[in-house]
Amino acid sequence: MNKQDLVNGVARDADISKKLASESIDAVFANITKALKRGERAAFVGFGSFSVRKRAPRKARNPQTGEIIRVKAKRVPYFSPGADLKKAVR
Repeated sequence: MNKQDLVNGVARDADISKKLASESIDAVFANITKALKRGERAAFVGFGSFSVRKRAPRKARNPQTGEIIRVKAKRVPYFSPGADLKKAVR
């Protein structure tokens, strides 16, 4: 499924225009992104939760040259599926 498939499904199921569905989906994604940028968690009961995890600095190897490089610490988004989503996928 891509974004256009999602827009079409939301528009059909909610009986709204594709433009309104697209704007609504964009707003949802934007608000989840804003919450993660602030370090907050975005939780949706039954579906799952989005959070930010910290990755420690580490050493890695450049596959082309074999040179060891340092990878800086960073924050990465993480999704944890909820019980209802896990059960639906089984």
